[in-house]
Amino acid sequence: MKNILISILLLVSPLIWGQTAFYNSGGLQLHSNTQIGFHTNFINDSEFTTTDGLIGFYGDNPITLQGIIAPTIYDAEIFLPNNLLLENQLNVTNNFNFIGGNVESLLSNETVYLNFEENAFFTGENDTSKVTGFAAITDKRFFSFPVGDETLLRPLLLESDNTNDFALCAYLFENPSNPTSIPERFDTDNIVRDIGFVSDQEFWIIQANQPSVVTVSWNPRSALDNLATSVEEIILVGWSKSSDRWIAIGNSAISGDLNQGFLVSEKFVPSDYAAITFGTTPLPTDTFAVNNPTLGNYFLSPNGDGTNDFLVFDEIEDVGANQVFIYNRFGQKVFAMANYVNEFGGVSNIDNLVLSRDDGLPEGIYFYTVTLFDEGLDYQGFLFLDR
Repeated sequence: MKNILISILLLVSPLIWGQTAFYNSGGLQLHSNTQIGFHTNFINDSEFTTTDGLIGFYGDNPITLQGIIAPTIYDAEIFLPNNLLLENQLNVTNNFNFIGGNVESLLSNETVYLNFEENAFFTGENDTSKVTGFAAITDKRFFSFPVGDETLLRPLLLESDNTNDFALCAYLFENPSNPTSIPERFDTDNIVRDIGFVSDQEFWIIQANQPSVVTVSWNPRSALDNLATSVEEIILVGWSKSSDRWIAIGNSAISGDLNQGFLVSEKFVPSDYAAITFGTTPLPTDTFAVNNPTLGNYFLSPNGDGTNDFLVFDEIEDVGANQVFIYNRFGQKVFAMANYVNEFGGVSNIDNLVLSRDDGLPEGIYFYTVTLFDEGLDYQGFLFLDR
């Protein structure tokens, strides 16, 4: 290592080696198979691109990457228990090896990140060595972001329909309504009607312009048992940039229990949302029963026998203008009708819902809402569809 460092210093006169920083102001060149270890801060103010070799960050003291030009490194590794702090973007073209310590950046600054270029990958990520800030990708369709907070690795898997020119991800173990690391606020009480509750424990920031599905997991620290009584109630929700509130994204798959598990989202465009986290479908309520005891939870068995073939709200035809929505357990709208008069027989009328209409909706629990406009009343409840 000493010989390598000496050869660089002899070749490149604009370099300054001091007690607190290694400064590149121009002309830095690396030979093939070079291995360099940084034990001090790195200030990069000139072009620094490697097509071979390894750059490592080591030692007992924290190291800061600074400068006005982002270095591009072929192979990199970190064995730095007190973390590598990025104040400048760092690009990796091959492998980044997480041995020990985090790659940290300010969550309030999305322009600074550890960037994995087209063919780059990583190894060794774990609870003590990951990205605690922003991780990014360029020219990738599929990637698992090795993000988390100081305590835990909380990765997000992104699978897009097409290659993303750029995508960005971070994890925050903070209350979305009042995060400490970013100025934005995502009020967990500001929700659409088809959401019951939104987690106040954690959230992810994921930005990508391609239609995508994401996979995220939860653990005991996520405290989903404070939100739901069963895992079937858990859905992915996102803070919509267009409506400034939480809306349901929904799940294509979910597994586990309230203590630990994962979900795969429905397809969505991540950049339409400022944050994503866990939410629930609404819980049953007795609010409507106080006003009209003929509304409640229903059993529907559309088999043509004349009994429970349709969702019937007694005397709804006498209350004037109304609107009925029905949602599945993932928070997807499967039926909508203005001035409803008991037409729902287990078949969706939503055009963008992909299913076999002839077979009808699958058996299971569904959630409905009824709005009576003239009375200014909103009701909600569950129905069980039996096949």
